[in-house]
Amino acid sequence: MTHPDQTNPLLDFSGLPRFDDIRPEHVAPAIRSLLTEYGALIERLTADAAPPTWDGFIVPMFETGERLGRAWGIVGHLHGVLDIAPWREAYNAMLPEVAGFYAELGQNIALFQKYKALAAGPEYATLNPVRRRIIDREIRDFRLSGAELPEESKPRFKAIQEELSMLGAKFSENLLDATNAHAEWITDEAGLAGIPPPARAAARAAAEKDGKSGWKFTLHQPSWLPVMQYADDRALRARMYRANATRASEFADAHGDTKWDNGPLIGRILALRFEEATLLDYRNYAEVSLVPKMADSPAQALDFLRELGAKAKPFAERDLAELKTFAREELGLDPLEPWDIAWASEKLRVSRYAYSEQELRQYFPEPHVLDGLFRVIRQLYGVEIAADEAPGWNEDVRFFRIEKNGELVGQFYLDLYARDTKRGGAWMDSARSRSKNDNVITTPVAWLVCNFPGPVDGKPATFTHDDVLTLFHETGHGLHHLLTRADELAVSGINGVEWDAVELPSQFMENFCWEWDVLSMMTAHVDTGEPLPRDLFDKMIAARNFQSGMQTVRQIEFSLFDLLLHGNADASGDVPIEHVLALLDEVRREVAVLFPPAWHRFPHSFSHIFAGGYAAGYYSYKWAEVLSADAFAAFEEAAQAGADTRRSLLDPVTGERFWREILAVGSSRPAIESFIAFRGRAPSVDALLRHSGMTGARNDSISQ
Repeated sequence: MTHPDQTNPLLDFSGLPRFDDIRPEHVAPAIRSLLTEYGALIERLTADAAPPTWDGFIVPMFETGERLGRAWGIVGHLHGVLDIAPWREAYNAMLPEVAGFYAELGQNIALFQKYKALAAGPEYATLNPVRRRIIDREIRDFRLSGAELPEESKPRFKAIQEELSMLGAKFSENLLDATNAHAEWITDEAGLAGIPPPARAAARAAAEKDGKSGWKFTLHQPSWLPVMQYADDRALRARMYRANATRASEFADAHGDTKWDNGPLIGRILALRFEEATLLDYRNYAEVSLVPKMADSPAQALDFLRELGAKAKPFAERDLAELKTFAREELGLDPLEPWDIAWASEKLRVSRYAYSEQELRQYFPEPHVLDGLFRVIRQLYGVEIAADEAPGWNEDVRFFRIEKNGELVGQFYLDLYARDTKRGGAWMDSARSRSKNDNVITTPVAWLVCNFPGPVDGKPATFTHDDVLTLFHETGHGLHHLLTRADELAVSGINGVEWDAVELPSQFMENFCWEWDVLSMMTAHVDTGEPLPRDLFDKMIAARNFQSGMQTVRQIEFSLFDLLLHGNADASGDVPIEHVLALLDEVRREVAVLFPPAWHRFPHSFSHIFAGGYAAGYYSYKWAEVLSADAFAAFEEAAQAGADTRRSLLDPVTGERFWREILAVGSSRPAIESFIAFRGRAPSVDALLRHSGMTGARNDSISQ
C-alpha cells in the first residue's frame, strides 16, 4: 500500500525501502503522520458500537500497525548501521513519541475491551486456530502492557516505557562512542610481532584513512581480537584488554572523559523494570519477561542453567588447568593474566593441533563462503538465491532474492563489513513481513548485518571460521523470516516467536559449518585457489571442542547473571552499580573458572540485556542450543540411515520437514509443538553434550 504523501519516501510502502532517497529530515513528518493515522483508526474502531470482527477490526489494526512498524524499523535500522549525528538526532527526537504511543496503545482499555469482546463473541469459535491464537496473544500482551492497571497508574507505566526506550538507545550510543574513542597507534613495525598480515593490513589502512603513518588498532572486534589472540607484545595486549574491559564505565578514557559511563543507566534501567513488574503485580521483571517465552518460570530456566553448568564446570576446570600448565612450562607465563588468555590459548591450539585460526582463514575468502552458504540452502530447501538490485545504505551492501520453482519467496540485504558508524555485533531483522490480502501475497524482506573485516589490498575479504559460523547463524534467522508460509502478519516469519526459541534456526545452521561435505565446497585459498586440505579440516574438527568447557560456563555465567539480576524482588530505586558488580562476582564464584580484575566492567557493555531484547532472556542462547543440536541430530540420523542410498547431511527430505514444521509456521503455534512435530518427541540435551565433547550425562528432556 502506498501512503497518500508519496513525496516522503518513508511513507511509500509500494516496494522496497528507498534508501537512496530517505533522509533524516523525512523521519519526523513521516512517523508523526503514521502515528496520527494509527491513532485515528483506533478512535474510529473503539467508537464503533458494532461487535468487532476479524475483517473489520483485526485486519485494519494489523495493516496500519505494520506500516508504522516498517517505517520506524527503517529509521531504527539506519540508526544502527549509519550512526552519524543527523540520523542519531532524528531517531532520538522521535523515540519518545513512538515509545509513548505504543505505551498508550497497550493501555487503551477501550481497545482491550474490543479484543476481549471478539474473543467472547460468536465469530471466535468459527475462526481457525491460528487466528484464535493471535487474538489470545493480543489479550495477553495488553495485560502485560498495563491495560488492566488502575487509571491512576497508567501515566506512570507509560512514562516508564518511554524512559526505558531512551535509556536503551543511550546505552548503545555510549558504548559505540566509547569504542570509537580508543585507538592504539603502532609506529615501530617490531610492535606488530605475531599479528597476522590481514590484521596488519587493515590497521595500516585505518591509519592511512586518518592521514597518519603506522598502524591503528581499535576496540572494534575485527581489530581488537587479532591483537588479543596473536600480538606478542604483552603490554599492548594489556592496554587493549583494559580499554575494552572498561568501555562506557566510570573509568576515564584516554581523554579523561567519563561522559559515556553506562553505570548510572544500568541502575536506572533495573529500577524501572522492577517498578514495571510491581505495577503489573509480578514479583520481579524476570517473571514478566518469561510470560511469553517457552520456559515456564525463572526457576525452570535457572534450574536448566545450573544443571548444565554443573556438567560443564569440570570440563572448564580441566581446560583452564591445561592452559595454565602450558603457559607456565612452554610460554614462561606465571601467573597467567587475563590479557594472556586468548594469546596463550591460540599458542596451545597450534601446539596441540598444529594449525592456527589465521592459517584456516586463508581458505575462507568471501565469494566462496557465500557460494557455499547459498549451496547449502539450495540443497536443503530446493530454493535458488540470486543477486538482485535495490538501493542500500552503504556501497558495500548487497541485495539478494530467493526463489522456489521460479516464484519469489523473499529478499534480503547483506551488510558484512565493520564500520565506525555501525554498532558492533551481528544481527538480522525484518524489513517487511509476509502477508496475504485478497489473495495477493506480500513477500518478506530482511536485513542481515555483520561486522567482519573487509577486503584489503585488492584481495577479497577472508573470514575466520568463527566469522563463518556467525554468517550462517544470522542467515538462519533470515531463513526463519524469509521461508515462512504463514499468511497472517502477526505470526509470519519471526513475528511473535518465543524469545527462547527464536535462536533455534540460527544455531541450527551453525552445525553445517563443521561438516566436510559443506566446507569442502565453500573453501579456496585466497592466493592459490586450492580447496581446504582434508588434513587441515581434520585438525579443525579435532580442535572443535577446544576449551568448550570454558566457553560453556562463560555463557552460563552471563545467563545466570541476567536472570538473577532481573529476578531481584527488591530493586526499588536506582540500583547502585556496586550491587550489580557484586552479583556478578557471586555468579562467577558459582559457575566460572576465569575471574577478571576488579576493575573489569562487563555489565557496562552487556548491550544484549540493557539495550536489546534479552533482559531476563539471555539464557535463550543455551536453551536454543539444546533445541538446535537435537534438530541437527535428525539430519545426522537421516545421513546414517541413508548411507546405502548416498543421502548426506544436506538431506532434502529432512530439510523439507524442517522447513515445513519449524521455519514455515512462524509463531502460528507454540514453539515446543513445532519442535515435537519435527522431531517426534520432546528435546533432549544429549546432542548438545555430544557436540560439545561433554558426554557421559544422562538423557534429560526439557518438559513443557
